Amino acid sequence: MLDILKVKGVAELTLLDSDGKAKQSVTTSNLVVDTGLNFIVDRMKDDETVMTHMGVGTGTTAPLAGNTTLETQLGGRELIETSTVTDNSILYRAVFEAGDATGQLTEAAIFNSSTGGTMLCRVTFTAIDKQANDSLAIKWTISLSAS
Repeated sequence: MLDILKVKGVAELTLLDSDGKAKQSVTTSNLVVDTGLNFIVDRMKDDETVMTHMGVGTGTTAPLAGNTTLETQLGGRELIETSTVTDNSILYRAVFEAGDATGQLTEAAIFNSSTGGTMLCRVTFTAIDKQANDSLAIKWTISLSAS
């Protein structure tokens, strides 16, 4: 019997105004890149650094397996505020507060460092116009399944 391990991710991005009201929401599937797959396998052997940050940017090129960084990062990476493991999934949450990463956001990624480091996954999406007073909440679920 042959098992095939599948890794998939879904990012939910919600743009909030200064009163905390949702202005826009985007839900999209991501690509777990080669470095992310290697990271997952390495975790079975070594105690590697965990995923700690999310980044956003303005790149529009579709994610490729060989990606190691965002195409055009905007601002600094945000610390992942919570990570919750349930069954075969992990849910990461981060918030880009007012004043952080302001602009026409079209890509996001998860990393294990505030700069450089290993990229787990990357996604592109329909533009989110994050104004200076807006915040962007991201919930990102990575799931493993065997078939």
